[in-house]
Amino acid sequence: MFPAGGSLPGSRGACFAQIFKRNLPVASEINATHKLCSAPRKHDSNKQGKRFESGPNKPNVKQLIDRYRKGETNATSLLHQLAQCLQFNLEIKETVTTGNLQGFYFAFCVVIDGVEYKTGMGVNKKEARHKASELALEDLIPSLENLKSAIPEDPCRDVPPLLPVKEEPSKSDAHFCRSTNERKSFINLRIPRAVKEQLSRLMSSYPAFSDCSGSTAAFVVQSSSGYEVVALGTGTFGAKDCASSNGRIVHDSHAVVTARRALMRYLYRHLLLFFSKNASLSEKSIFEKNSRGDLLSLKTGITLHLYMNQLPNGAAEIPSKLRLNPLSVSAWHMNNEMSLHVSVGGKVFSVLSSDFDHSACKVISMSATDKITQWQVLGYQGALLSHFIEPIYVQSILIGDSCCGETRGVEVSVSQRVEGITPQLPMHYCQMRPLIGLVSSVAAQQEGSSPETHGLNWSEGDASLEVVDGLEGKTMQE
Repeated sequence: MFPAGGSLPGSRGACFAQIFKRNLPVASEINATHKLCSAPRKHDSNKQGKRFESGPNKPNVKQLIDRYRKGETNATSLLHQLAQCLQFNLEIKETVTTGNLQGFYFAFCVVIDGVEYKTGMGVNKKEARHKASELALEDLIPSLENLKSAIPEDPCRDVPPLLPVKEEPSKSDAHFCRSTNERKSFINLRIPRAVKEQLSRLMSSYPAFSDCSGSTAAFVVQSSSGYEVVALGTGTFGAKDCASSNGRIVHDSHAVVTARRALMRYLYRHLLLFFSKNASLSEKSIFEKNSRGDLLSLKTGITLHLYMNQLPNGAAEIPSKLRLNPLSVSAWHMNNEMSLHVSVGGKVFSVLSSDFDHSACKVISMSATDKITQWQVLGYQGALLSHFIEPIYVQSILIGDSCCGETRGVEVSVSQRVEGITPQLPMHYCQMRPLIGLVSSVAAQQEGSSPETHGLNWSEGDASLEVVDGLEGKTMQE
């Protein structure tokens, strides 16, 4: 939650050009994404080199690279030709020298679609520019050759995409894929079944709140005895009032947030069990001491999973066909879609959006997707429990398929936006990349009906269901 009127830094996280460079679509999609060179295009890269004209006899990418290797063209000219043929934004910009060099040197680096390559240096600008181009091609050419099966022979011609050729996997690869798929399908089958059974038991005891089940989120503990739902929550609203100074208002009642509140109650109970003087009660705790330090950890063989009946709001709701188009506008749109999102009065905004005016808001909460991303780094246990137990992460995030057809947005926003942060974290913390997939929904979405403002939460060991008015942020008893 953010205080009203405060500053909201528009952190974009990792470079999204690099993120989607690793998320290239399959061959047919690459052919559609790489725009054709039928229209001339200008590049703001010091305006060097001859323009690469399109025509029936123009060379393709492979021929251009072969000419460069034979010494028939220089590195700078090849970069300009590739930029026009593959339609990427090219810039060769002046930068600072690296290392402890004696004398005066010029330094340049190549920037392709926002990705900066190694710095080249020389005694004059021409030499430095040429060296920077050579260093960039050392990285770029192998990448193009690795993608030769996905890029058409002549990407500057308007031709139908080639059908991808499926290579025969080796026996070891086939065994690995089969065992992985079997493990994935087994987990996917058991977890939603356990959630559905627990949800049915709760709704049979509280039929008045059955309409709330469409937004269900649940945490499931896997152990040698099977799968057990230990925390469950529902809800789609946030409180409309100002922030409470005494902590008696639930500001965010979205399903995964209320389920996490219930999970924390479950963790506190098991922490008390561990420190119980009764040996039989202490044995029932999910925690144990370990040799890595003073903090407790989950017992060996116990893992945690998260189920959500619908996509979390925020960056996970990225349009399924949105790709990193080199034509900059799409790249800017991608940065906007994948940036920090906030929930205000039932609506979700990117902090980079011009539609978002935080000065007029009473309560601002981080979106559910951004909270999940944070929890996958800091753990789901919260700050206070971090003094007693190691960070707790979920091993898989499963989403109901009734209103969701793919999980690309979740995979990118949760697993890749903070990639590489682990070396900067304290001991015990890491970036946990969960298994993400679609499973059968445990409850149908209520179409046409007004959204249910109540949020429910329950954890294993609770005597009753807690019901929170999402708009007021208070339990029904209050």
